[in-house]
Amino acid sequence: MNEYFTMIFFTGFLSGLVRIGTPILIVALGELISQRSGVINLGVEGIMLAGSFSGFYICYLCNDPWLGVIAAIITGGVLGFIMALLSVRFRANQIVAGIGIWIFCQGLVGFAFRRAFGIITLPPTVVGMTDLPIPLLSRIPLIGEAFFSQSVLVYFSWVMVPVVYLFLKYTSWGLKLRSVGEDPAVAEAAGVNYMLVRHLAVIFGGAMAGLGGAFLALNVLRFFTDDMIVGLGFMAVAVVFFSRWRPVWVLLGAFIFAAASALQFRLQAMNFPLNYHILLMFPYIATVLVLVLFVRGEEEPGALGTAYEKER
Repeated sequence: MNEYFTMIFFTGFLSGLVRIGTPILIVALGELISQRSGVINLGVEGIMLAGSFSGFYICYLCNDPWLGVIAAIITGGVLGFIMALLSVRFRANQIVAGIGIWIFCQGLVGFAFRRAFGIITLPPTVVGMTDLPIPLLSRIPLIGEAFFSQSVLVYFSWVMVPVVYLFLKYTSWGLKLRSVGEDPAVAEAAGVNYMLVRHLAVIFGGAMAGLGGAFLALNVLRFFTDDMIVGLGFMAVAVVFFSRWRPVWVLLGAFIFAAASALQFRLQAMNFPLNYHILLMFPYIATVLVLVLFVRGEEEPGALGTAYEKER
């Protein structure tokens, strides 16, 4: 009997780990590309929220989750473009611009949600995305259901890890991106359009943040509230710093932070004898500890967080 309950606990924990880790991973990979170009986008928290709402609302209207995913990607890309305009074209302080995007999205989504659904007691729901079990692998005891009976977007996030690695290391555009992130002046002297590279990188990061928000709304929760992101975007930013800007380590960091969230959900479900307010603190405590213990910043891109002023 104990073995049965242990298996249920670990299966539920691993499933929660994957479902919570996937949006963090998707957003962190996009933020990695943005930061490699030299732009840190703290607005991803708000962009996730905007992407989750637009994806949810389009799915709610059309009853098609894939249309919702497309809407979320477009929403994230547009907001990423705004962030690029502020931080690259107009050389605004990246931290201030990112926080401004976050606050703007919070207000915009709150307004749009109430215009769309009014004042309601229960959040609206959608059918959401269906899981796609992988034959044979999904039948592996304990881990099969958790890792190989998931949404297409889960598999997509795993594939994107080697794709981003190969892009950065072995493509000319990856080399341009890294050179702009290290020293835009040198990159420009070599004929690289630093402004185009940074714009595209930040737009890609925004689109990935929108996609991460859509996954949360359409696959994990299948409903929407305007406080559903609860720091996942900031966790994704922390994951990028933890990874030292390496895609494989982004995967590890995303699942470390997700493990803390999944654990507190499982402990609450088991009526663990600890105040639930303390359990809710687990993911944020893990984030702070990881940043304090493992992030030193020696390997960050040389131009990260700084605007390039060509006139100087």
